[in-house]
Amino acid sequence: MPKQYLLTPGPTPVPERAALKMAEPIIHHRTPEFEAILAKVREQLRWLFQTKEEVIMFASSGTGAMEASVSNLLSSGDKALVIKGGKFGERWSEILKAYKIEAIEIPVEWGKSLDLKKVEEALAAHPEIRAVYVQASETSTGVRYPIRELAALVGPRDNTLLVVDAITALGVFPLPMDEWKIDVLVTGSQKALMLPPGLSFAALSQKAWKFAEKSNLPRYYFNFKKELKSLQKNQNAYTPAISLIIGLHEVLSMMQEEGLEKIFERNARMARATREAMLTLGLSLYAPDSPSDAVTAVLVPSGMDAGKIIKHVWEKQGVKIADGQDQAKGKIFRISHMGYIREPDLLIGIAAIEMALKDLGGTVELGKGVGKALEVLKK
Repeated sequence: MPKQYLLTPGPTPVPERAALKMAEPIIHHRTPEFEAILAKVREQLRWLFQTKEEVIMFASSGTGAMEASVSNLLSSGDKALVIKGGKFGERWSEILKAYKIEAIEIPVEWGKSLDLKKVEEALAAHPEIRAVYVQASETSTGVRYPIRELAALVGPRDNTLLVVDAITALGVFPLPMDEWKIDVLVTGSQKALMLPPGLSFAALSQKAWKFAEKSNLPRYYFNFKKELKSLQKNQNAYTPAISLIIGLHEVLSMMQEEGLEKIFERNARMARATREAMLTLGLSLYAPDSPSDAVTAVLVPSGMDAGKIIKHVWEKQGVKIADGQDQAKGKIFRISHMGYIREPDLLIGIAAIEMALKDLGGTVELGKGVGKALEVLKK
């Protein structure tokens, strides 16, 4: 089997430094040793989220924090606005419906950005809307949404929250929670945080905590107030994912050593290099107008199946990239450039895609995409 390169938009590669820490003998979570680690992690998470507020964590995938951002904030009879432009926008609607909350949806064509005017119109037409649910980076389409502008729209409304799924955005590009007045910011461990799946996070503004005080929806494990009370004692309400939290301390230390601005610049540079490489190969971007710096979605040539390209780069070169989902399945492939993915990994991925296209009958000049990526990376 060839050496493997993980270039999917989650899970992403885990640094050796963090993997080794997580491989150390397990410790008990009700001990001063673990409490000391959790105290450091709490500070590090506030740094990452760029907030003074506490960051709640659960032992779950990112969807756990998404669900908690419904069940802890809304009440029976409430209405919420959903930006529905991909698989994970659809997930917000599905969670709301599970709690019998009416979801007013703004459909966004897959691969397209959001028309802010439609949000303004919906909020004006439905002043009873209590929350706006949106992705910062829609993983299924590679689209980045205008969160700063959305926050400016929602922020002045005392009775409406902005809830942002930043699972493939936080740690990739700027999302300063307090500065932009984002009410709820959600993420997961297996993306830019460079860990295996299993941790989810949510930070709440003071405005959002007031909603949490009034919410009457059912909840048990995913309970913001219960976790906040425990965290303030450097504990978790229930048995935490101990090894993952130890790994979290390590990856957040790595991120602090590099600095957020350098991380954002690196991600933006690698995203530009990927996009330029794909265009140079004669391919088209699925999200040309508002692409995310987390993942690039690429339309395959007419008559070619994305699944065959994905299978080829895996079986021949050991490079794992992702297919499209639902309506985009077979039409696009997705290549990630966040977290512990670095420039040499990306160049190998681009080279593998070139070889797959050539072997599958495409008209590709080998080395052209790699050359373009190198040109961008050197700037």
